[in-house]
Amino acid sequence: MKIALLLSGGVDSSTALWRLKDAGHLDITAYYLKIWLEDELSYMGSCPWEEDLEYARAVCLQAGVPLNVVSLQLEYYERVVAYALEELRAGRTPSPDIFCNQRIKFGAFFEHFGESFDRLATGHYARIEESGGLSLLKRAPDPVKDQTYFLSHLSQEQVSRSMFPIGDMMKSEVRALAHALELPNRDRKDSQGICFLGRIRYPEFIRHYLGERGGRIVELESRRVLGHHKGYWFHTVGQRSGLGLGNGPWYVVAKDTIENVIYVSHELHAAERARKSFRIGRLNWIGRKPEPTESLYVKIRHGPELTRCAIRVPVPEAVAAPVRGYASPDARPVLDEADAGETLDVVMERPDRGVAPGQFAVLYSGDVCLGGGMILEDPCEY
Repeated sequence: MKIALLLSGGVDSSTALWRLKDAGHLDITAYYLKIWLEDELSYMGSCPWEEDLEYARAVCLQAGVPLNVVSLQLEYYERVVAYALEELRAGRTPSPDIFCNQRIKFGAFFEHFGESFDRLATGHYARIEESGGLSLLKRAPDPVKDQTYFLSHLSQEQVSRSMFPIGDMMKSEVRALAHALELPNRDRKDSQGICFLGRIRYPEFIRHYLGERGGRIVELESRRVLGHHKGYWFHTVGQRSGLGLGNGPWYVVAKDTIENVIYVSHELHAAERARKSFRIGRLNWIGRKPEPTESLYVKIRHGPELTRCAIRVPVPEAVAAPVRGYASPDARPVLDEADAGETLDVVMERPDRGVAPGQFAVLYSGDVCLGGGMILEDPCEY
């Protein structure tokens, strides 16, 4: 079996390479994906790809595996960066790492090189299990490192051709194995932040493309002006830090994209703005759709926390619920529900103050990641 391994220069993908070798796989080719923004925005900070590539080459030399450097810069811009900028302009909260996987690592790479290998291996923390003719995407045993949230928009074909060699390991076990193997990057820190930014700070990325536009920070309940911001696109619903306000804590609870106003509530009132229900569109199911009667869990962001939930199929004739997350119906950016395709209502067991339009809600049946969809502007209320 021919295996292509995406090697980033980090300890996870490097350990994944050695697990493949230890499992007896001999026909392995490693690929380093060179991404678009690392060149374009290198003036903002150190350029990490050269260091990453140096580590990748050292790991491959040690393992006796060939390494190819592949540039997917144009694809990154067109399929991930442009999406993120469009969502930010619209006042929504993008999830670029989800599309980084779907459209680039398991998308564009498949398109260019898919005929040259049987399976694509990565250093993601996730598991694949074959059952009933389907390849199921399952959560990793390490709840903190589990990356199924970011893999939730893969197709059944993409999952069926993928391998996650360290997906059954805890992070501590990966580090220990890297030390036992004396990998060159065994003590290298994990990368943080959004996939395509490298070491570039997210606010700097936003400022480069969208600029600054001064606006007011207003207390929602009293309509008092508490401060000023540099553009609504720098802020997201549920945000607490980075507001520069005293006597807090304060939380972003709404945005007016037309007037460029950020609405906040004090912690004493922010809980009142928390949401238990919302509608999702642009749905993607990896193997099967969830059943309305089954016991489900949802994640609305990457992390260990799962929340029990129920789902409902929206009634077309239902009267639209009041808009939450925007100060008024006219203040929200419009995402046509027809554009969102089929929709689904999600009702969580407990409210969350960080539910923001544009985020992705990912549904789980036990350990199985079923898929999910984008949170739309108009929530449902039950």
